[in-house]
Amino acid sequence: MHALKKNRPLRRIVLASAATVSGMVMLLSLKPHASPQAALALPAPSGSASASSGSGSATTGTKTVTGDTIQTRWGPVQVRVTIKDGRLTEVTAVSYPSDNPRDQEINSYALPRLRTEALTAQSADIDTVSGATYTSEGYRQSLQSALDSAGG
Repeated sequence: MHALKKNRPLRRIVLASAATVSGMVMLLSLKPHASPQAALALPAPSGSASASSGSGSATTGTKTVTGDTIQTRWGPVQVRVTIKDGRLTEVTAVSYPSDNPRDQEINSYALPRLRTEALTAQSADIDTVSGATYTSEGYRQSLQSALDSAGG
């Protein structure tokens, strides 16, 4: 029993080291955001509408369009976009799951990231936010429907 008491500090050190390594691995596995210049240089995926696709007369003025309401496993998701002079200038989540504290926690970090990605990409070609897969997919679909409506 006396030998076990001597090893307690060693066990704590090993556990603290393992926790530190795990934390570092998680931090390093996060995908860094591309710079706005790099994202804007990429062409829009074929077959998808984009606010930056420059389709003549639809690229002047300001237009605000609300996308379709997308039903997800956890509730409806809907976004509204503002396009000014052919550029996506604002994306607002109009509805999203918020019935319980977990929904509120997830969306408090997911929605700002999705908004930033959409504004950077100038399209609905955005990454899924880890931990918010259903909200991300609903957001992407509603965003695409708003961009389709705004372009046509």
